[in-house]
Order: sequence, then C-alpha cells, then structure tokens
Amino acid sequence: MISLRGGFRQTLFAATALFCMALPAFAAGRTPVESVEVSARPISAFHIGGADKQFGPLEFVGGLEMTSTTRDFGALSAFRFLKPGGDFIGVADTGFWFFGTIAHDADKRPSGIQNFRMQQMVDASGRPIDKKWQVDAEGLAVKDGIATVGFERDQRVAQFKIDPDNMKAPFKQLNFLVPARELRQNRGFETVTHANPYGQHEGGLVVVSEKSLDKAGNIYAAIIEGPHKGVFTVKRNGDFDITDGAFLPDGDLLLLERSFSMAGGVKMRLRRIYGESVEKGAVADGPVLMEADMGYQIDNMEGLDVWTRDDGAVMVSLISDDNHSILQRNLYLEFILHQD
Repeated sequence: MISLRGGFRQTLFAATALFCMALPAFAAGRTPVESVEVSARPISAFHIGGADKQFGPLEFVGGLEMTSTTRDFGALSAFRFLKPGGDFIGVADTGFWFFGTIAHDADKRPSGIQNFRMQQMVDASGRPIDKKWQVDAEGLAVKDGIATVGFERDQRVAQFKIDPDNMKAPFKQLNFLVPARELRQNRGFETVTHANPYGQHEGGLVVVSEKSLDKAGNIYAAIIEGPHKGVFTVKRNGDFDITDGAFLPDGDLLLLERSFSMAGGVKMRLRRIYGESVEKGAVADGPVLMEADMGYQIDNMEGLDVWTRDDGAVMVSLISDDNHSILQRNLYLEFILHQD
C-alpha cells in the first residue's frame, strides 16, 4: 500500500471531485480545426519527493504537465498513437477530437507537445454537436485509418475515418453485444482496443466497461469483432474501476484502473489481464503491476496506450482527464514495461 501524501491537494480534490463533471466548453463561431498552444512542464520524478525510477515491472521515463489558455483544451479521455511515441489522436469527453505529437529529448524522455489541434464532433450534416450526453467519448481504438470510439450516456460504439483536417460523422455503428440494459449510464465502454493480431482474436475489437457489473459483481466486456465474438467479464478487484486498456505484444491485456474516495483521494492502478482469459463466457483476471496514490504524479488517469520504442522497449503511456477543473491536471506519463 502506498502512503498518502500532499494533504492539501488531496483535500481540494476530494472537496470538488463529486461536482466537477464539467459542462462542455463549446466556442461559438470557431473554425472546424482549432490550433492549440500547449505548454508542457517536464515531470522528472513519478514519486513526489523521491528519486526512484522503478515501480514493480514499470520504469518511469518522464512526463509532462500540460496547460493551455484555450478554453476547449482538457477533458482528455483516451488517445492512441498513430506513430509510435510520436503523432497521436484522441477524444475528449466534451465531444472533441484532438491530434498532436509528443516530442522527446536526446535521452528519449518526453519533452513537449507539438502541433496540437482540436475539432468538435459533428453530426451527419456536419454541424457541431453541443449536447454532452450525445458525445461523451471515453474509449478509442485505431486501426487501418479507422477510429473506433466508445461513448457513454448515449451508449454506442461507432467508427470514423481518420482525417485530422476534417473529422466527419461516423460511417458505422457496431453491435457491442452486451445487453444495453446492463450498461450503467455513466459507466459504459471506457476501453476500446484491438486484440493482438497474431493471437486468438486475430486483432478483433475488445470493449470493456468502466463499472457495469453483472450479478456476480464482475465488469461487463465483450469481443465484438473477430473469430471468437462474445460477452465476457473482468474480475473486479477492490474498489477500482476500469478507465482504459490496450493489448501487450505478448497478447495480455493491460488495464488502467482508477478509484476515488473522500478519505483516500484518487488512486490509479495498472493490471495485467491474462490473454487466454479474454474469452467468451470467461471471467478474465490477472495481477496488479503497479498502484499509486496522490503521493505520486497522478490525477484522474483515463487514457492508456502501449507502443514499442525504436530500441525495442515496450512502452506504456498514460494521460489524465482534468474535467476542466482548476484543481485537476492534464498529465502525460511514460513508462518502460520490463518483461519477465
């Protein structure tokens, strides 16, 4: 168990977290694609006040605290790299797409954000959608120029053609297999990811809900594309909810999890789900790799991606959602996952 630190910040977070589901910051008369200047303060230590780099099998490389004066910036829910460790696409739960590039220094540490831009999600006629419940985007997968997005509230999984200069309405809605009545309004599909292309699901789509529970208290999930389509569940471990996930090169599923309480503040956790347990009718489970509380450089951690660095290292990148609150932060964190 990691001890709690930073009492003042924790108290502020606890006092406001239940009330900071921010309304979308839509700008009237904005251009379709908005260039955003992002300031990025480097984070050199994950453990606040500590110099250790190793946290279980994860080695902290570096991070960024991101700020901008642009009102639409923030609420970053999910992202995926289009180029490993560089160009990325993401979704904000206020109904925006975002694109940009992570810059790295000579020591391979994240050093800044370049070419960041945002575009509001649009309907079939090309008009911006300004009702949050219609565009509460939470999960994202990318493959072959197609972005697959999981939405809460208006529960759906939709596919879009990726065009950073002109993102249009979805061209396809997918059957997510889990009975809609089982999905809680604000606890839907936060994980949308493609399985290992060489594994049992042959790159098919897998979705995992945040906290839609079956009668046994396990979390609803499904393989919605691929040769073994079907509903399964993920074993709920403690009071953590699932906020994102991605498959590792060996076929296991890495899940990002979050918990919050008035007493303990916010926590994050990474859990490795055995790939063979991701199967129709099964209860998937696996070990916790790392857990951190507010004594570490975390916030409301919502987005995760896995990628391979040019030297062969397996990398895990995380982002946080600030809920457009002055008491929360937009963070980018980068780790090496050492394989046994």
